[in-house]
Amino acid sequence: MVGLKPPEVPPTAAVKFVSAGMAACVADLCTFPLDTAKVRLQIQGEVRIPRSTSTTEYRGVLGTLSTMVKMEGPRSLYSGLVAGLQRQMSFASIRIGLYDSVKQLYTPKGAESTGLAARVLAGCTTGAVAVTCAQPTDVVKVRFQASGALPDSVRQYSGTVDAYRTIAREEGIRGLWRGTLPNIARNAIVNCGELVTYDLIKDALLRTHLMTDNVPCHFTAAFGAGFCATVVASPVDVVKTRYMNSSPGQYRNVLSCLLALLMQDGLAGLYKGFVPSFLRLGSWNVVMFISYEQLQRALARARS
Repeated sequence: MVGLKPPEVPPTAAVKFVSAGMAACVADLCTFPLDTAKVRLQIQGEVRIPRSTSTTEYRGVLGTLSTMVKMEGPRSLYSGLVAGLQRQMSFASIRIGLYDSVKQLYTPKGAESTGLAARVLAGCTTGAVAVTCAQPTDVVKVRFQASGALPDSVRQYSGTVDAYRTIAREEGIRGLWRGTLPNIARNAIVNCGELVTYDLIKDALLRTHLMTDNVPCHFTAAFGAGFCATVVASPVDVVKTRYMNSSPGQYRNVLSCLLALLMQDGLAGLYKGFVPSFLRLGSWNVVMFISYEQLQRALARARS
């Protein structure tokens, strides 16, 4: 057996809720530089209002990371981390921690097992609710990750709290929820790609006795979940990132942002930053799900 043994009594919803938030924070700490590189690659080449004179060019994941360290210092890799951790504590706790509970609500009474439709509905539901609650933290995180590419003279925020205040003051409360619709679309897709795929792969491995319920099983299921989530979510993620990072008036709505991207970069633009997206989402899923499973078991053992 690798890791803690599964508890005899299933973890409560509260244990799953807390474990999901903590596990997501651990995963963010490990993979945040890859997320920042993904954001920089996604917004590269974007026509901004006002126009920037910055000519910094990023090439690939490692090239982006090395350029950032060289031009902005190592701390730039973790720009927006505070908002990112705030996001995970509210966001992941809901979308991951409540997934099993919501899945049971969609499962018909007396059913021997949960069907695919119930899993997909649960993933969409918790993903949408989580975005609605945590959107301001995501907006601030993206702004910080993107602003490091700008000259010091045009950087707007001195800290996380100042970012919330400035966005609310200059763009209104609605500014904190900028990009909510594409983010709901993205996270409904990501949630299904991650949680449903993880659920199905893990169940298949256990049902066929290829693996037991331990860390190697969780690793395999999480890696598959990360890849599936990246493939289906990358187009929405690129549009979401650009729309969140846009200045007021730059795009009329999400659709105009999508059309501007397609006219400028073509269909390939929808997969800008795919490699860092996969490296980040794949590694994030592995760290998160392994941590989540172990934290659930540790907290359940502590309560017993």
